[in-house]
Amino acid sequence: MVNENPNLEELNDPPVLEKALQAEPSVSVHPIVSIHPSVSIHPSVSAHPSSSVHPSTSAQPGGLNHPSSSCQELSVIKLSKRRWAVVLVFSCYSMCNAFQWIQYSSINNIFMHFYGVSAFAIDWLSMCYMLTYIPLLLPVAWLLEKFGLRTIALTGSALNCLGAWVKLGSLKPHLFPVTVLGQVICSVAQVFILGMPSRIASVWFGANEVSTACSVAVFGNQLGIAIGFLVPPILVPNIKDRDQLAYHISIMFYIIGGVATLLFILVIIVFKEKPKHPPSRAQSLSYALASSDASYFSSIVRLFKNLNFVLLVITYGLNAGAFYALSTLLNRMVILHYPGEEVNAGRIGLTIVIAGMLGAVISGIWLDKSKTYKETTLVVYIMTLVGMVVYTFTLSLGHLWVVFLTAGTLGFFMTGYLPLGFEFAVELTYPESEGMSSGLLNVSAQVFGIIFTISQGQIIDSYGTMPGNIFLCVFLSLGAALTAFIRADLRRQKANREVPETKVQEEENNTSKAPTILSEDHF
Repeated sequence: MVNENPNLEELNDPPVLEKALQAEPSVSVHPIVSIHPSVSIHPSVSAHPSSSVHPSTSAQPGGLNHPSSSCQELSVIKLSKRRWAVVLVFSCYSMCNAFQWIQYSSINNIFMHFYGVSAFAIDWLSMCYMLTYIPLLLPVAWLLEKFGLRTIALTGSALNCLGAWVKLGSLKPHLFPVTVLGQVICSVAQVFILGMPSRIASVWFGANEVSTACSVAVFGNQLGIAIGFLVPPILVPNIKDRDQLAYHISIMFYIIGGVATLLFILVIIVFKEKPKHPPSRAQSLSYALASSDASYFSSIVRLFKNLNFVLLVITYGLNAGAFYALSTLLNRMVILHYPGEEVNAGRIGLTIVIAGMLGAVISGIWLDKSKTYKETTLVVYIMTLVGMVVYTFTLSLGHLWVVFLTAGTLGFFMTGYLPLGFEFAVELTYPESEGMSSGLLNVSAQVFGIIFTISQGQIIDSYGTMPGNIFLCVFLSLGAALTAFIRADLRRQKANREVPETKVQEEENNTSKAPTILSEDHF
């Protein structure tokens, strides 16, 4: 007989986790249990006060002994048909937010002329996304644990919509502060977006599709960056007349405002807190082990005691920070070698991101099939370094087609690495909160992004593009070396393997049938 203790301690410690996972699988949960949708997968993270596991909860070795429907619903492992709609809607509003991040930098010289400001001021319209994320991560991660996915999704989408409409008040050259305000609002929205992919994947998707789902969620953000490189140079031509420029800029702002509004409405309609049944055994276990009296900040302390995760935080930040710097400064670098090629500069950025989206999807599918997180991450990191070196020494050759080719190769690996980092972090830190592990990765990315963007920008202004790109190559080399020292402690995979898998079923429309459809081994 197994007694569930709501105060299980330190499941992040592998021996204790292993012991917990080896407990009798046929645990019966008391009928009055009410688990809040935002509950963390680690008992150290605060759950909703109403969440509890009855102290007298017990099970018989033979399986469930006529449990209530509430107990049966928790025990069933099913995949919800809504899961793809949820991840696609998230991917779309993430795309809209990412577009607004890069829309200024992709036509840096045009906005410099329109507002009469320096290149550094325009760079800060992108870097404010990075700066805002750092102090707001912990409050937003706490909100995610306290109020759940739907609340965070609604808030992020609403702020993204608000920021888009505020920018429409900045269509005069002297109104640069208004466009800064709109961009800052969008940067706050980003804090409610960036840490969500791995959390959505874990809550909504089965064990054999979480990496693919995470890649799809990240895909939207990368697509937004791609569109942000492609569309602004087309909608806003490089002309001297500021009144004409204001007209063209207004078209771009109205389009993005309309799209952001539509996506906010879709979030209200489509986005739900969590599926009726857990999609995987690891997720079911995380519900069963949720504790109502654990410390939220102790989870952060444990994460920083996890050496493998700390190494991943550093290496992820170096890679993503290099990508942020490259994206922000791409227009400036291309224009220096190919004057008047603003449109092609945007297309090169588009090539980088489209190739990266392909790399992300392939990486996600490969991870779901092979589970080789450490090996895949290391290979992709090394190829990112190789791609950066080749791009560095071919940018100044005078042939745009060569730049397209080398930039695309670089993007395939550099951008394709981003979802790998999220999923590897979840594996290394299970059963900690996915929102917290992803958030700390993103903080590292923002910090290195600011440092790299400012430093590389100054190097380019003083010494040229090649020294600036070599600067990034040095830090990517460091990241590749540190990645080799990460030990592949795949805790989530171990949780899913401890109990033999049975065929996971699609959730049927008639939920009344749920109590009769149970997995062979259940929690």
